Amino acid sequence: MSKEVLVIGGRSSKLAVAQSTKVKELIEEQFPQYECRIVALKTLGDQIQSKPLYSFGGKAVWTKELEDLLYHEDAKERIDLIVHSLKDVPTLLPDGFEIGAITKRVDPSDCLVMPIDSKYKSLDDLPNGSIVGTSSIRRSAQLKRRYPHLKFESVRGNIHTRLKKVDDPESHYQCIILAAAGLIRMGLESRITQTFNSTMMYHAVGQGAMGIEIREGDEKLRNILSKISDEETTVCCLAERSLMRTLEGGCSVPIGVETKYDASKKELLLKGIVVDVDGTKAIEEQHSIIIQDSKEDSMACGKALAEKMKQAGAKTILDSINLDRIH
Repeated sequence: MSKEVLVIGGRSSKLAVAQSTKVKELIEEQFPQYECRIVALKTLGDQIQSKPLYSFGGKAVWTKELEDLLYHEDAKERIDLIVHSLKDVPTLLPDGFEIGAITKRVDPSDCLVMPIDSKYKSLDDLPNGSIVGTSSIRRSAQLKRRYPHLKFESVRGNIHTRLKKVDDPESHYQCIILAAAGLIRMGLESRITQTFNSTMMYHAVGQGAMGIEIREGDEKLRNILSKISDEETTVCCLAERSLMRTLEGGCSVPIGVETKYDASKKELLLKGIVVDVDGTKAIEEQHSIIIQDSKEDSMACGKALAEKMKQAGAKTILDSINLDRIH
């Protein structure tokens, strides 16, 4: 008897294909009656590598072309689900789409990568005026608080492209900042020089997790994906995304988070930070909650923290950001 085919869509970078392959393995392991086929597509965000993301459309540049395929009128071209890095997914999806599952998170931390032969081992070692490569305002804003003597410049491209740029003997970057999860998924853990916890840098909302997007109300896919979803990761990421949505932030504003969920006590602790672009002002707060309804309570936690941060001045910082003068 032939197996039913599920078509998985994702971006065409090596990391994205590795993530789609992982979801394929998870589904086929739980449901041997299905065979998953992967479609890899270049999105607008992949095609425009010369500009920082905040300058040409934010998170939708990673998702729109793939979302179009979920509803393609030609059944042969249609896909059934999309595998995203969750941090790239807008907190408000267009009508007709939903997050069907969030898989187990890999280390959500940011990390430092030095050139292969660098004599430096940490940001503390770098001399005045050293150039740190990162296209993330969240990262540069937080690091400017601690390292005002360093310079921060945009660096785009996939993981291998960025590693090549920093390793080039002619490179003007003394180091780059990346998500640890991407290096781990690509088997490049050895390139991590230093990992940052929240005392140095809060990570991005959803970082390290994969979000699977489906057509809204697709019960068949909901049931399948419920078997590969991770409860702890889902609770944490729903809270983080609720925080960002309530603060009206996107990938272009400096909102950082750190989340811990104690499953035995059902206790969720969400920490958040909003930093101005220059790294001179910051609002840092936390909120905890007991989780009874995983979806509703997680989202309530994020909303409560956002309101607490707004009252402390976070909204004033976010409203004052002028993207044209960043970097």
